[in-house]
Amino acid sequence: MCTEHDATASHDEIARLVTRRGFLRTAAVGAAGVAVAGATGAMAPPAAAAEGRGSGGNHRVPPDKISIQLFTLRDQLAIDLEGTLAALSAIGYRRVEHAGFVGRTVTEFKAALDAAGIWASSGHVGIPQPFDATAWQASLADAKVLGSRYIVHPFFGINFGTGEVVRDRATWTAFAHDLNRAGRQARAAGLRLGYHNHNWEFLRLDDGSGDRAYDVLVKETDPRYVHLELDLFWAWRGAADPVDLFRLTGDRVRQYHVKDLNQAGSFADPGQGLIDFARIFRAHAVDEYIVERDDAGSPPRAPEDALDTARVGYQFLRTVRF
Repeated sequence: MCTEHDATASHDEIARLVTRRGFLRTAAVGAAGVAVAGATGAMAPPAAAAEGRGSGGNHRVPPDKISIQLFTLRDQLAIDLEGTLAALSAIGYRRVEHAGFVGRTVTEFKAALDAAGIWASSGHVGIPQPFDATAWQASLADAKVLGSRYIVHPFFGINFGTGEVVRDRATWTAFAHDLNRAGRQARAAGLRLGYHNHNWEFLRLDDGSGDRAYDVLVKETDPRYVHLELDLFWAWRGAADPVDLFRLTGDRVRQYHVKDLNQAGSFADPGQGLIDFARIFRAHAVDEYIVERDDAGSPPRAPEDALDTARVGYQFLRTVRF
């Protein structure tokens, strides 16, 4: 059971917990860059961005709704699973979203989470393609072992034979129907199925309709069985303002990936890039605010640098007002 924990561990406390990499460079929460403002796909000028960032508010992200996608820490987890989970717990995390079991069985992975006092409330698990109800049931059984609430399909829309983005309506429609089938099974197992976007869902389809793949997914999936996990970085990279998307999605967005965008169009630690998260959070509240940075521990960064991102992200979500 997840419990609230508002303390943030010191640099030295975290360093002692990561047993195979003794020194962690803990990044301070620095001044944020220029924010992204209202017009769809447009970067706000500095004055408008500063106004949006400075507006504040009385609302805060509850600490028990702060999570982190473990893909952020994949390299460090491979070095030291138990120590890295303990470090996340010391930072303040009480829930995570997994991206696989780090070479362990699901039971072994659950034991490591339990030892750190962490709950895998969500996990990225792809539905079989072509859809296979028996294989999907096995994935749902793993999620039940973890005690998860959500299971999220992480990726669709690239033709791996050609490397091209799928822009065919029929393919996206068929996939949406598979999500419905998977979502019905998930609901019967006591879980909620979500879909995680990238940027290509916001490209126009090739049929001249002007519709995007995201429009097809929202229209063709059943809200009773499929919710949306909105990756805020990838939405902006797809020239889609999340606040505008809420008019399309209504209350179907239940999880955020809180991932920031730097001036070069790549990744930044949450709160240190261009995205005005307070504006988005003010427009729509969700059940999970999930810190993520895709390159947090990848070259030229070192694996342990991903814990800097985890610390900065947690501090940002604890201090942002909206």
